[in-house]
Amino acid sequence: MTPRPPTRTRRVAAPLTAGVLAAGALIALPAAQAHAAGSVVKVTGGQGSWQLTVDGQPYQIKGLTWGPSVADAEKYMPDLQSMGVNTIRTWGTDATSKPLFDSAAAHGIKVVAGFWLQPGGGPGSGGCVNYVTDTAYKNQMLDEFPKWVQTYKDNPGVLMWDVGNESVLGLQNCYSGDELERQRDAYTTLVNDITKKIHAVDPNHPVTSTDAWVGAWPYYKKNAPDLDLYAVNSYNAVCDIKSAWEQGGYTKPYIVTETGPAGEWEVPDDANGVPLEPTDRAKAEGYTRAWGCVTGHKGVALGATMFHYGTEYDFGGIWFNLLPAGQKRLSYYAVKKAYGGDTTHDNTPPVISDLSVEGDAGKVQAGRDLVVDVKATDPDGDRISYEVLDNSMYVDQSKNLASLPVTDLGGGRLKVTAPDRPGVWKIYVKATDGRGNVGVETRSIRVVPPVPSGTNLAQGRPATASSYQASYGDCPCTAANAVDGNPATRWASDWSDPQWLRVDLGTRTTFRHVQLFWEASYAKAYTVQTSDDGQNWQTVHTVSDGNGGIDDFDVTGTGRYVRVNGTARGTGWGYSLYEFGVYS
Repeated sequence: MTPRPPTRTRRVAAPLTAGVLAAGALIALPAAQAHAAGSVVKVTGGQGSWQLTVDGQPYQIKGLTWGPSVADAEKYMPDLQSMGVNTIRTWGTDATSKPLFDSAAAHGIKVVAGFWLQPGGGPGSGGCVNYVTDTAYKNQMLDEFPKWVQTYKDNPGVLMWDVGNESVLGLQNCYSGDELERQRDAYTTLVNDITKKIHAVDPNHPVTSTDAWVGAWPYYKKNAPDLDLYAVNSYNAVCDIKSAWEQGGYTKPYIVTETGPAGEWEVPDDANGVPLEPTDRAKAEGYTRAWGCVTGHKGVALGATMFHYGTEYDFGGIWFNLLPAGQKRLSYYAVKKAYGGDTTHDNTPPVISDLSVEGDAGKVQAGRDLVVDVKATDPDGDRISYEVLDNSMYVDQSKNLASLPVTDLGGGRLKVTAPDRPGVWKIYVKATDGRGNVGVETRSIRVVPPVPSGTNLAQGRPATASSYQASYGDCPCTAANAVDGNPATRWASDWSDPQWLRVDLGTRTTFRHVQLFWEASYAKAYTVQTSDDGQNWQTVHTVSDGNGGIDDFDVTGTGRYVRVNGTARGTGWGYSLYEFGVYS
């Protein structure tokens, strides 16, 4: 068995497809409908010299995983056909699948039709099932999947059935040790039982099962002899599959059901400690390399559905999608070329050869100017337009991209305002040619609080608060934590309004600047107040639209005591401050 991959989340953006969760709920089945005669698909040949045939003709899977909604099938199938794609793969099959099968068939494309079993998706995925004892769940799947096979087996869009996705690996999220082994045996035994029931309903289409690593294959070899072929998702390690198959002594061929460039879980960390995303050019080369290794295992690897024909425009979409927001990338054309599509008349994307952050990318001051330097050319001489975006995946797990106002300084230098929340952010530069093509590159930055001029009068001074959390997570979170100069400690209040934090400067003092470094539990509305006696307060600054992160502002005040008086929380939690700085 090959070593287990690391437990870092395999994919930031899990593939979304209609019906992916259908396996988890009983769904009313439609009445049987008449279909055009389906194809007869077979795995033929013998050990080391297999091939897939469709109606007796050799068929090499040149595929992509399917991302758009079923409703958009007719919009995108002609494009897939023009790429030389003959197969798409889904993760779920249910009552919504018929239009996708029909549209695919109308454009000469077939579907590897998936069935979802928990805990699908490998590391980071939920949905634990006890495959040893949960008879109800197993019987539900044994009943439901063959019914959908019965519904669609005569549809000409069907190529084969694919039971499960990455669950042998994913079970490590639920179990360990001997129990994990029992669960994996029970899971692959269920896959075999489902396979036998599908074969009884539909002898004309093969059945496979996908997992995330070739280390799952010994379980299939032992417990699932009725599978017609194996399937594996493998990205940067795709070229190692051949040797693993040879060393494992397997007697079935396989297909690769996801592959492409190195994923987040496979790349080294950059200087800011987050996964170093490959460049657009490296990603395109990843698809070319993957296809070369699949086709290089002749007679055993029967093709691939590479990842991902998706339009999602977010963190994962930029990492993997061939056409985020519908714009085509270098990877799109690499796949098209690999599959034999005609690229001779294509207008291709801008190529970004370099992207850098001016200054220290490990110390970008929150809310201050940030300049990125991009070098790009367009192979067709098209005018390039730029957009700069940011993403806070490594701050708060958000996958969204936010477009930033840009000042073009000329010469490829683009100025934006840095995010106002400390932490590691991703900055993206998108180069478009006005002809439907895009080049995208990204770098990480570590955002830190700005460094105000003057002396922090509050640091180390006595501090009190209306309340504090004595024990919760990283607490006790006392008032003193907000003036200790350590951005890793915090004050945290009760979960109610109002709440306050005050610092005693020791003597009546004039200050000219305040900086607040909020934790995720921030103040939406608050005032900064001064007092000479700690009883009577004068407001010197008011905020009514706070959004957390760093609040950094000039304000003139005089007093022995300075306090932050929170009147409206920005979250359902309390108020939480890493640092409260008062500067002379």
